[in-house]
Amino acid sequence: MDALRKPNGANSSPLTPLGFLERAAIIYTESPSIVYNDLTYTWSDTFRRCLQLASSISRLAIGKGDVVSVLAPNIPATYELHFAVTMTGAVINALNTRLDARNVSTLLAHSESKLVFVDYQLTRLIQDAVSLLPADGCARPLLVVIKDDAPAAASFTMDNNKLFISSYESMVEAGDPGFIWVQPKSDRDPLTLMYTSGTTSAPKGVVHSHHGTFIGTISSLFDWFVPRQPVYLWTLPMFHVSGWNFVWGMAAVGGTNVCLRKFDASVIYNSVHTYHVTHMCGAPVVLNMLTNPAPAGQKVKILTSGAPPPAAVVLRVESLGFEVMHLYGMTEAGGPAAACAWKNEWDRLPATDRARLKARQGVRTTGMTDLDVVDPESGVSVKRDGLTQGEIVIKGGSMMSGYFKDPDSTAKSIRNGWFYTGDMGVMHPDGYLEIKDRSKDIIISGGENISSVEVESVLYLHPSVNEAAVVGRPDEYWGETPCAFVSLKDGDGKPQTTGEEIMKFCKGKLSGYMVPKSVVFKHELPKTSTGKIQKHVLRKIAKNMGFPGNSRL
Repeated sequence: MDALRKPNGANSSPLTPLGFLERAAIIYTESPSIVYNDLTYTWSDTFRRCLQLASSISRLAIGKGDVVSVLAPNIPATYELHFAVTMTGAVINALNTRLDARNVSTLLAHSESKLVFVDYQLTRLIQDAVSLLPADGCARPLLVVIKDDAPAAASFTMDNNKLFISSYESMVEAGDPGFIWVQPKSDRDPLTLMYTSGTTSAPKGVVHSHHGTFIGTISSLFDWFVPRQPVYLWTLPMFHVSGWNFVWGMAAVGGTNVCLRKFDASVIYNSVHTYHVTHMCGAPVVLNMLTNPAPAGQKVKILTSGAPPPAAVVLRVESLGFEVMHLYGMTEAGGPAAACAWKNEWDRLPATDRARLKARQGVRTTGMTDLDVVDPESGVSVKRDGLTQGEIVIKGGSMMSGYFKDPDSTAKSIRNGWFYTGDMGVMHPDGYLEIKDRSKDIIISGGENISSVEVESVLYLHPSVNEAAVVGRPDEYWGETPCAFVSLKDGDGKPQTTGEEIMKFCKGKLSGYMVPKSVVFKHELPKTSTGKIQKHVLRKIAKNMGFPGNSRL
C-alpha cells in the first residue's frame, strides 16, 4: 500500500471554488460568461479582469483575512468581485442593498471592513453609513464607486466626492493580468462573511470556508441537475449566500450569467426570450410575478426557497411553462440543505398531487450528511407520520464555520454536531421533509397549535389572492387567533373581495379553530430583499390592533 501513496503533500491541496474560474477560462475560453444590457464578456475576459482587480486590491495592503464589502445589485462587478476579492486571500462580504444606513453602518463596524465597493446609485447610502460609524476604535473603510453603462452613471463625479479613492473600472485597468492569485493555505480558511436577513432576530455574521463553499457549490449543481453551459438569469440577489452558491457554480459549468440591475415580470420574460434563459432562482415572491404566459417553446427551470410555496402557486407557475423545484436552506447551511428530489413515478399523478408534492422541502442535498426532525428538548427523532411536528436539524459539509465574533450563539445553535434551525416541520413516511413553520410563527389558540403555513396554503387557493401571510393576533378569550394579511391580484375584473368572503372561503377547508378570525388587506406585504415576508412586521401590526372586539378592520 505504501507504494500507492502519492508524494508527501500531493493530496493535501485545499479545496476552493476559486479554481472554478481558472478552469472555466481554459475550457470555455470564448464562451459568454456575463451578459448585461449591451455588454458581453467571455470566460477568458472574466478571468483576466478578476486577476487585474485582485492585483489592484492587493496593492492597497489588503490580503489574507481582511474583509472587503460589496454594496451593489446583480451587475457584472458584483459577480467579478466575489472572485477578485477572495483571490487576494481576503474575505468577501456582500451586503444587502435594501438595508438602511444605520444597519449598513452596524455591519461595516462589526465586520471591520477595510474596503467597500459601492454602486453609483448607493453612494448616498454608504456616505451616511460611514458617517454613523463610531468615532473611536472603528477605522473608516476605503471606498470605490462602481459605475456601469447605465446613462445615469455619468451623473456621478469623483471630483465632488473625496470619500472615494477610485472607480471600479480604473482599478481593473490598472491591475496586472499576470497576478498570481492567492490560494488558501487550508481549505478551512474563511472565504465569505454573510449576514442573515434578520427576519426574526438581529442579523448575525455567518462565516463560510473555502471547503464548505466548494462542497455547497457542487451540491447545488448536482441536486438541481444543472448541465454544462446553462443560461442563468440573476433574479436571486448575489448577496444571498452567494446566490445559493451559483456565483461559483456558473463558473464550474461555464454558464452564461445574465445580470439584471432590477426586474419585474416583463423584464424576466424579455430576458427569457432574448437570451434563451434555461435556469433562474428566486423566493416565492418571484413565482407570484410570473402572471403572463411564458414564451412559446421555452422551458425555464426555477429553483425556489423561502416560505413554502403553496401548491396552488406551484401549479399556476408550472401551467405557464416553468419547471419548479423547491428547496430548503439558510445562510448557516451555505445555501440549500434539502431539495424536493423528484421521482419518475410521480409524473403519473394528477397535477394537483404533483404540485402538493413539489411544495415539500424533500430530502437532504448531496452536501449534507444528515437531516432530521426532532423534539427540540430531548433531541429524539419524531415519528415519520407526516403529522408529528418537531424542530428541523441538519449537519453536513457545507455548514458554516460559525458566527463571526459570537461563540455563544454558535454554541447555542450547534449541539452534538447538529445545527438547530428553529424551523418546525414533519417527516413523511417516505423520508421527505415538509416545513410547517418557524418555531415562533406557530399560533397557539386556545391550547391548539396552528401552522400559519397550512392556513396560508388555503388562502392561496382563493382566485383573488395574490399574497398571503398569517400571524397570531391577541385575543382576550383564546390568547391569540389567526389574522390573515392579504394582497389581491390586480385587474381580475371581479367585485372587491371582502374579509368576510375570505373567511367563508376557508371554512370547510380548515378546522374551525384554524380559520382566520380577522383579515387585513394590503397593497403589498412587507418583505426582505430576498422576498421573505416579514412576519415580525405583521405581528407588530396585529398586536397593535388589539383584541378583535376592540378594533375595526
